[in-house]
Amino acid sequence: MPELNARVTDGLVYTSVARLLRLEQPAHQLSFTSRQPLSSILAGQHNSRLRGRGLNFEELRRYQPGDDLRHIDWRVSLRQGKPFIRSFSEERDRPALILVDQRMDMFFGSQYSLKSCTAAELAALAAWMVFHSGDRVGGLVFNDEKIERIAPLRSRQRIEQLCAAIVRQNHALAADNPALDSSAQLDKVLRECLSLAGHDHLICIISDFAGTTPNTLKLLRELAAHNDVIALQVYDPLALNIPQNGQLLITQGELQVELAVGRRHVHQPLSAFSSGRLRDVAELLRRSQIPLLMISTGEAALPQLRFELGKLGGTKR
Repeated sequence: MPELNARVTDGLVYTSVARLLRLEQPAHQLSFTSRQPLSSILAGQHNSRLRGRGLNFEELRRYQPGDDLRHIDWRVSLRQGKPFIRSFSEERDRPALILVDQRMDMFFGSQYSLKSCTAAELAALAAWMVFHSGDRVGGLVFNDEKIERIAPLRSRQRIEQLCAAIVRQNHALAADNPALDSSAQLDKVLRECLSLAGHDHLICIISDFAGTTPNTLKLLRELAAHNDVIALQVYDPLALNIPQNGQLLITQGELQVELAVGRRHVHQPLSAFSSGRLRDVAELLRRSQIPLLMISTGEAALPQLRFELGKLGGTKR
């Protein structure tokens, strides 16, 4: 494999640790949980909004003017004949796990960047968002063969470790890599995540969700039962709009292939496969009641994430 510094780390084909760390500043304006409106996709058709940090019960005390009336303990108040308040403190922090897909299926792009690079930038933005909310950051970075585990910790060094793991796997991608059967890898990562995240974690899954199986829905539901889970599906615009005719240039890293999409035997299978996968994944996540943000490789990741979080009510003002 070529050395990391031999790659062109423009963020379009390959990325770099420095590039991912520089995303700290724009991440200041983003949040997964702040100001969520009732119209948010995290409300309504889904069971609940992202919970944010939990609350620890501290004590029962006498009511004081200005206290939140919703925290009155009516049983104790009636028994004592005076109003009593249940006081709470916010949990100090909670762990977040960012799952980052760097499989060969992600080493693809038809326009602005490759899916693997878009996923890397989304992961870095998510890590910085969690860090600046005061929570611990860790993750699972996976390719077709292995999973790198980074335990959650609130430190800049831990984010650097996560970014370094992403870049290692990002630079291991190459057009001439041998073909591997990774159809079970996504489920393996979700099982690994289940073993690490017992409850009250924030889990951010960044992938194209290739290789879903009948068991994927079960694993997602198990994760979402006691954790907040959000999915960022990275897709290529080609999946939504395959041209009717002409020549289509497909890029897989350093390999480029030109397809004559005007030919029926080329266009129909491409269209059915691409649009079908997107529909299948969207349906899978809808059934698992996990919020889905769709991010295209056709433009920069940051403005898209800002827009999608704005729909969730998660962009700070």
